[in-house]
Amino acid sequence: MRANRAVMRIALHEPDIAGNVGTILRLAACMGAGVDLIEPMGFPWSDRALARAGMDYAGAVEVTRHADWAAFVAQAGGRIVLATTSGAISLPEAHFRADDILLFGSEGAGVPQAVHDRADLRVRVPMRPGFRSLNIAVSAAILLGEALRQTGGWPD
Repeated sequence: MRANRAVMRIALHEPDIAGNVGTILRLAACMGAGVDLIEPMGFPWSDRALARAGMDYAGAVEVTRHADWAAFVAQAGGRIVLATTSGAISLPEAHFRADDILLFGSEGAGVPQAVHDRADLRVRVPMRPGFRSLNIAVSAAILLGEALRQTGGWPD
């Protein structure tokens, strides 16, 4: 990781599925991104739960837990970029910054309208017609990869 680059972050709003969080933690650890978990979560957060969900990379990533959306917003230091199926801009048209926070909604419900409205940028991953959405971990990898490419943030 470059010593003086800003750390991009992935934020998960009320995640439901521990396995997806584990995959995203692994992605973040490998790419040098931080992770924000906005509670409540649909599973218990404990060492035992982490091990069961295969989150063995959790210790290699900076994870910050937030009691709720308001607590997260109060601490958010960068621009909030929401991944959404109803995003206003297609990913190829989005311009990322090195300190962006890539926000993803819960697997079952997405994000409430107030969270959608608060986002500084709303981005959708283009897909073929007739498909509802991608898995959250796949979406996180696609957005993070493009954001790191644009900002020169790929690990060395």
